Amino acid sequence: MEAQLSPTYLGLPHRRVDARLKVTGAARYAAEHIVPDCLHGVLVTSAIAKGRIQEIDTRQAARVPGVRAIMTHQNAPTVPGYLSKEHNHNPRVEGQEVRVFYNDQIQFSNQPVALVMADTLEQAQCAAALVRVTYATEPAETDLTEHLPHGITPEQEPDYIRGQRHAYRTAPVQVEQTYQTPIQVHNPMETHAAIAVWRGDELTVYNKTQGAKLAQKDLMRMFQLPIEKVHVHSPFVGGAFGGSSRIWPHEVAAILGALLIDRPVKVMLARNQEFNMVGYRPESVQKVGLGALPDGTLVGITHEGHGMTSRYETFAERMVHPTKAAYRCPNLDATYRVVPLDMSTPCWTRGPGETSGSFALESAMDELAYKLGMDPLALRLHNFAETDPEKDKPWSSNGLRACYQQGAERFGWEQRNPEPRSMRQGEWLVGWGMSMGIYHASRAAASAHARLSADGSLLIQSGTADVGPGTATIMTQIAAEALGLAPEHIRFELGDAAFPNAPGQFGSLTAVSVGSAVHEVCTALKLQLQGLLMQLPDPTFQQLTPAELVFAEGCIRHVHDPTVCISYPELLQRSHLPAIEATLESKPKQPTHSGKSFAAHFVEVHVHPHTGEVRVVRVVSALDTGRVLNHRTALSQAYGAVVWGIGLALLEEAVLDHRIGRFVNHNLAEYHVPTNADIPDIDVILLNQPDPYLTPIGAKGMGEIGLVGFTAAIANAVFHATGTRVRELPITADKLL
Repeated sequence: MEAQLSPTYLGLPHRRVDARLKVTGAARYAAEHIVPDCLHGVLVTSAIAKGRIQEIDTRQAARVPGVRAIMTHQNAPTVPGYLSKEHNHNPRVEGQEVRVFYNDQIQFSNQPVALVMADTLEQAQCAAALVRVTYATEPAETDLTEHLPHGITPEQEPDYIRGQRHAYRTAPVQVEQTYQTPIQVHNPMETHAAIAVWRGDELTVYNKTQGAKLAQKDLMRMFQLPIEKVHVHSPFVGGAFGGSSRIWPHEVAAILGALLIDRPVKVMLARNQEFNMVGYRPESVQKVGLGALPDGTLVGITHEGHGMTSRYETFAERMVHPTKAAYRCPNLDATYRVVPLDMSTPCWTRGPGETSGSFALESAMDELAYKLGMDPLALRLHNFAETDPEKDKPWSSNGLRACYQQGAERFGWEQRNPEPRSMRQGEWLVGWGMSMGIYHASRAAASAHARLSADGSLLIQSGTADVGPGTATIMTQIAAEALGLAPEHIRFELGDAAFPNAPGQFGSLTAVSVGSAVHEVCTALKLQLQGLLMQLPDPTFQQLTPAELVFAEGCIRHVHDPTVCISYPELLQRSHLPAIEATLESKPKQPTHSGKSFAAHFVEVHVHPHTGEVRVVRVVSALDTGRVLNHRTALSQAYGAVVWGIGLALLEEAVLDHRIGRFVNHNLAEYHVPTNADIPDIDVILLNQPDPYLTPIGAKGMGEIGLVGFTAAIANAVFHATGTRVRELPITADKLL
């Protein structure tokens, strides 16, 4: 049946199927759903990082016109899941979730202490400003660097060793340095929001989530409700790369408020509340030791990473994972510790752990190259891993050599003068740097439902999400190719917990997991169509074999005789069927190969020798992400990674005042992110080499890989320009002067 392929829809730069909805404002985001009789809720949050609430005075706030109720820990309904450790445990994070409005304990700055509910947003904001809270303050610990000895080993990230520990110390050429990255905050365009509605014991939530099914399971656990009693809707998400991967305090507040007052309640966070309430990329302190022979052969690698977590939960990242598999090296030891602090729990942030860890590893590799007197690209090629050194398996596919070769050629790397401060353009120092990126490629179980109607339209549903990369568009293209039906006849629905199960949109899982389910469920429909064709009382079709059938353009045709043809609508009508449908779960097979996506980044920077200003002026990023499903959306993913990487390398830093455990730059005026003026020409190379093992569609996932390693390429370019090695991000002028 697969001998003849449908017209190719995958890989084409198909326009986003939801573009018109978004540009016309018809797309409904979390706070925009129209719910009758809905009140506006505004949170009052703690002014301290640790201690107790002594008194909450709501009398003046309650007198504001339009205020319907003010909820605190003193009158909030009980969350059933809070009463047992089993149900108060998020399975994706060790420990106990923060219990919202449960008691008088303050565990982090910005913790909700009251929710004002009023007829209008302005009334709720006015009243919230009038709530007076008195605290019994306790000393808070929020400085990671001061508490490194208190680090603990997360259960899911045990120590890793192959060969000899600290073998780099036995090598004739050694590098041993410490690298640091700061707290970085998601700050998506759409701040977090939720609308909660109770109808008896039935809960409906409109929220911002990367996984409607995950959110449903969390709410079922928290409120001890069966699946049919919890409804989650999140059809559009205005930016989220990990920050919407769990239920946060504001969502619980909206649910409790709606339960208290028996009316729907909407809670939308202010920009400053995005800091230390809904997760962040944790600060890191990393020590890397590299040892090599004079010809550049790696002898040993040691990577010791430290991150931060809350007191009540242990959040773990994949900080040392790139190191385990990036290079061929017989001796490698990697450890990861997290330090409990008086902060809220961090969360997954694009390339969670890998982004921070690769900065340290790839900076150290650049330092080793200079110490060896060796070209940084040549050093990486010399230690290329032909197989996965961590899992001792062959790669499912590995285009890293091609990334190196094509990226270097496009960039003109061979023209680089290796001496620092040797290249200039006018008064500006010019630096060229490079790095590699590696990120795990895998798939999870995912389901999809498909219904082909007699009018020729195809509806596909899956409980996945779209945080911006164009999920609905890609799934439409996958379905179009699998079923041989033009994309304009296909509608893909997502973002609803009532749809078939799918993993959350994170970890580069969506395209490969949900895409595989869509491919397979459409293949199942093809089999049904084939069966219907053979059952028709028509000898023309009964004599055909599967190898003679072509499914294309909404028709089944004879491979050699185009006059023998029947459209899908005609086939269904002649079979007296209004539609055919199928629901299918696609599961990954037992892996025989190791799956990774790869990248090679090349960056040119200009640095002013007197002011220390750094400008990224040119980027070439070569990516091996398997088969490219949509060229337009893939480029957008890569562009976004570069833009974010520039921000992480040069600008972004959430600054804590450790005296009070509070962020002092909790707005976009002082938490700096790149603007259009900061972005150079970005040249992206997509290898587009299908992976033959991981998925039936040949993709490997590319949401994270464009960012992994990129910050090191900038740091390495800055060193080449200035001769000053900056090992602590962001690279600001004061560190270069």
